[in-house]
Amino acid sequence: MTPELSRTLNAIGMLAVCLVLALAFFYQVVLYELPCPLCLLQRVGLVAVGVGIGLNLLYGARPQHYAIMLIAALYGGSVSIRQILLHIVPGTGHYGSPILGLHYYTWAGIAFFLVLLGTSIMLLFDRQYADPSSQEPKFGGNTLAKIAFFVMLALAVLNAGSALLECGPGICADPPTSYKVIDELDAGN
Repeated sequence: MTPELSRTLNAIGMLAVCLVLALAFFYQVVLYELPCPLCLLQRVGLVAVGVGIGLNLLYGARPQHYAIMLIAALYGGSVSIRQILLHIVPGTGHYGSPILGLHYYTWAGIAFFLVLLGTSIMLLFDRQYADPSSQEPKFGGNTLAKIAFFVMLALAVLNAGSALLECGPGICADPPTSYKVIDELDAGN
């Protein structure tokens, strides 16, 4: 696998992570389904996966960057499995609307599994780790990589901002019912 093919595959992976985050953000903003604390932690895991992919896009593929992705996917997968297990028993309810019959936390678990699988497969190809001096810096002229990187950056900032609005500087409400910071500002006026 050439470094350019690796960069393109990493960009596609980044766009897939962006799609999951964008869908979660859509449900939050448009359908007003505020993320619970475990949902927010899963988003942190997705953003951390994006950090590893972003490092690959910026500086070329490195095993260390893939390791960040694997650790982040293990973390996020653990959180999503925890939430799945909380709601697996009949009668315990669920959180959020289902998407194609599965709840967001189940889709997150599937996404984290796919990140683990894809990252492990990418680690099998040594040629992507070409001599760094022979690679072009900063995205290597790959437009898809640039788009993926900046979309991920925007989604990370939007998710961090919305989490701050929802939870404030303290502990998040479970289940969340409103944006805590906005409520406090309205109460002060």
